[in-house]
This record gives sequence, C-alpha cells and structure tokens, in this order.
Amino acid sequence: MTATRRLAAILAADVAGYSRLIGADEGGTLQALKAVRAELIDPTIAAHNGRLVKTTGDGLLVEFGSVVDALRCATEVQAGLAERNATVPAGKRIEFRIGINMGDIVVEDGDIFGDGVNVAARLEVLAAPGGICVSARVQEDAAGKLDLAFEDMGEQALKNIARPVRVYRVATGPVPSTAPERPALPLPDKPSIAVLPFANMSGDPEQDYFVDGMVEEIITGLSRIKWLFVIARTSSFAYKGKSPDVRQVGRELGVRYVLEGSVRKASGRVRIAGQLVDAESGRHIWAERYDRPLDDMFALQDEITLNVIGAIEPSLRRAEIERVKRKRPGDLDAYDLVLRAMPFVDTAMPEGALQALPLLERALALEPHYAVAHGHIAVCHRALFMRAGQRDENRQAAIRHAHAALAHGRDDATALALAGFVIGQVEHDRRAAREAFEAALALSPSSALSYTHGSIVAGWGGEAERAIEWGQKALRLSPFDPRSYAAWHGIAIGHFQQGRYEDAANADRQTIQRNPGFSFPYAMLAAALVKLGRIGEAKAAAARVLALHPAFNIGEWCAAIDPAPEIAAPLTEALRAAGLPE
Repeated sequence: MTATRRLAAILAADVAGYSRLIGADEGGTLQALKAVRAELIDPTIAAHNGRLVKTTGDGLLVEFGSVVDALRCATEVQAGLAERNATVPAGKRIEFRIGINMGDIVVEDGDIFGDGVNVAARLEVLAAPGGICVSARVQEDAAGKLDLAFEDMGEQALKNIARPVRVYRVATGPVPSTAPERPALPLPDKPSIAVLPFANMSGDPEQDYFVDGMVEEIITGLSRIKWLFVIARTSSFAYKGKSPDVRQVGRELGVRYVLEGSVRKASGRVRIAGQLVDAESGRHIWAERYDRPLDDMFALQDEITLNVIGAIEPSLRRAEIERVKRKRPGDLDAYDLVLRAMPFVDTAMPEGALQALPLLERALALEPHYAVAHGHIAVCHRALFMRAGQRDENRQAAIRHAHAALAHGRDDATALALAGFVIGQVEHDRRAAREAFEAALALSPSSALSYTHGSIVAGWGGEAERAIEWGQKALRLSPFDPRSYAAWHGIAIGHFQQGRYEDAANADRQTIQRNPGFSFPYAMLAAALVKLGRIGEAKAAAARVLALHPAFNIGEWCAAIDPAPEIAAPLTEALRAAGLPE
C-alpha cells in the first residue's frame, strides 16, 4: 500500500506503573485493563470519531481528525477512570498517562508514523498518572472551544526530538471558581512583553476574528525582535474577555511590559487604540490611535500591525535605556552595556563613538559573539573613520566588526541592518549591503532601522527612488524614533540626486532638527541651497559643518563615501561653491 501524509491529532496513552501492577497481580491487572478498554476507552474513542491505530500491551495510539475531539476523548477517559478508581485501592488502580499532539503523519498499511506521532509519545511520558500533556499547537487550537484550564510547563527538550516543544498540562479535575493568586514569575534577562487580546468594542461578535488575528500578527512581529522576550499567544489569550490589572498580568506572566488595546468598527471605518504599559509601575510608555477606512480588512490588519510594531519598538528601547541608567555599573551585563552605549552611537559623531566603544567592548568581553555589539562597534568605527581623520585602522575595524555582526546575527534583524550599513558605506559593497537589509526585513518586516540604513546606502549608491521610498517607510513605521534623523538624511540624498533641491533642503532641515550635532546634513543643506541660488544661507550651513567637523574636506568625504557619479559631480560642485575646503 502507498504511504500517504495528512494532518492529524494524535493521542498516545499508556498505563502508569504497568510493570508493577503485572508483577503484583498479572491476571487481575489484565482483566481490569480489558474491562477498562471495553467499557470506557474504546466506546469513548468511537464517540469522538477517533481511530484506534494500535495497542502495545499497556499502551495505545489513536488518531483524530480534530484537536477538540482528541481532548474531549482524553478528558472523558480520565474522568471515567477517576470515577472507577474511587473505590479501588491505590496499589491496584489502572491509571493512564496521555499525550496529545497535532502534526503531520505518514499513514501506511493502517499504521501511522512521523514526527507528529513521536512528539505525542514523548508528551505522554511527561504526564502524571491520570494526567494529560499537550503541545502548544493543541492548546492553541483548543483555546475558546473547550472549558479546560491549561498550565504552561514551558519549553521541554523531548528525547530524540530535535527542537524544544512547548508543553501544557491539562487540568482534568474541576476548576475552582476562585483560584488562589498565582505566584509572581521571575523576569527574564531581557525586556519582556505580553500582548493582551484587544477588546472588540464594535458590538459585533463577528469582528472577533479580525481583532484576534491582528493581535496574533502583532505577537508574531514582536517575536522577530531578538532582544525582546515575547509571551506566546496561548498564554496571553488566557485573559480574553477579562479586564485584568496590568500589574497582575506582569506578575503572572513574568513580563516587564504589557500591550493592550481596543477596536471599534462603525460607519465604514475602524478605530484601533493601543497602549504600552510598564507592568511594574502601571505607567504608560506609549499610546496611539489609528483610524482607517474599512475597505480591505486584511490589508488594514497588515498596515496596523506594522505600524504598531514599528512604533512601540523605539518606545521599548527608550524605556529599557532609562531602566539601565538606574542600575549600578557593577551590575551591568552585556545587554545592559549595549543599551548604555546606544545613545552615544546614535549621535553619529566621533565624540559619541569614543564614549560608546568602551561600553561595547566590555559587552563583547562578556559575550564575544554578541552580534548587535559587533554591529554598534562597526558603526562607531565608521564614524571615527569618516569624521576623525580617515585612519585605515578605523576602516578595517568597521569592516571586521560588520562582518562579525553578519556572521553571528543571521537571525537578528538589528545586527543585519547595522552590518549592511557599514558594509555599504565603508566597504562600498552595496550589493552585499542590500542582501543584508533584505535578510533583515525578511526576519522583521517592521524593522525601521533596516529601512533607515538601507535608505542612506541606496542614496549614496545612486538609487534615488529607493532612498526616498525606504526613508519614508522608516518614518511611517517609527515616526518618533530617535534614529529618524537618519531616514530624513536618506530622503534628502535621494531628492538632491533627482534635482528636487527644495525638497532636499527641507529634508536636511528635518535631519538637523532631530540631530543638530550631526555634521553631514549641514553639508547636504549647503549643497541644496547653492543649487537654489541662496548662497548666503549655503555659506552659513557650511560654517556649521566646519564648526562640528573642523577637518571636513570635500575630496576626503567623497572618497570615504564613494557616492555614485550621478550624485558625486553635482554635490562636489555645490559644496565647493558653498566655500567648503577641498
């Protein structure tokens, strides 16, 4: 018979302490097991549309078409066994352990094989006598469909299973109406967040699918941020339909931040409100409201999701930086050290780089393969190379650390964005830089940093339209990000190349407003003003360049950046006319 594949819910069960029972009373145990099978287990399997695949002495393997059927069968079997065992001495009870998984199986000659079956068997081993353990997928599929309580056992390493599996224990007894308060979980060693189910304020239960789907996408997007610990949907959705205090949520889930919100749909529009709260203090860190026409529900869901993720990431980062500032220097770990360095890195100037580097180097001493630390060190050496004498040692260090960030950060969008920026700007390998940015965006489509740095590299590479488009995407995703000055810088470069000098000057002013200590936008502003015939204003901007960067030299700057010919020639001519030295 040809083997076939299908998706199924698999239930694996065996008798707890079977060898002991057989050793004590072989005949009585076999008779009791036969009776349990005939009177309880087999009829219950049939009643819930299960297929008994095989028995193995004290064990059995059952296939179901749905998780709901498998769980109903399992809980009824365990309840029936508990009732039968009520009058049986403890040493003679027939008690089953049950594991349930949802997965892909191979069916051949009536038997079933595959990873889905193996996981179910390993889950059964974790269950207590009379208990049921399920995989996260089973728990998620059953959420809201069955009146069951699930206890999160965390990720478990299962024998002969390559990946860790998140496991849940099913409460098989009656759930008390007033459960005692759960003990507070310890906070993880990085920022942590739970996204609660958003409240559906529409008065239309049919909109629940849209609301829940959007929250699931937000959780998925946040999970791509490697420095962030995100509680799984299956745990945060335990609060659906409730109005818990965020402090309680923080204690119960072990998170520092909670994102909550609401959705209201009326008159062809949808309004979504979200707020990020510090779970310890109850202080609001970020809040935003989105009001959109209800033309395409799924496109709208994607847009809102990207905007929420892009907006709260810098808010989380700022909150974490402020938190770390309050820690004693001797208590800082590698992550804390990087956070302390970031405001200095973001100045994009040599003075900031020199303050950041000792912190970042301490971080690498603690964690030599810390990809984001390598990326920030690369950016610091880039600033020193371009604005502090163009020493080859800084250039080589920038390239070396950028490639280290690339090598160790294949699953980290921030590390890839930092690496791509330096590889494109200092090594001038814009194709490799583009690949790094695209890899970062594949990991995290809401990575404003990838669009920001990609905009600058594209602009100097002569891709004006991409520079403008990516800069605008970065600003849409994260309009209040401290790094937004760099997105405006990329937009300004694109406009200058296309001869839109008024737009370029306006973008340069936006850059300066957000980072007045950054010298390059003053140079770009001077060039745009020359092209507009406003020579006096251009010379004032050029004077500001030299005040911030006394060693500025047109030829050295262009050699360091290596701009595409279509921008290099008009830029050089304009900078010369503004009075900057060659």
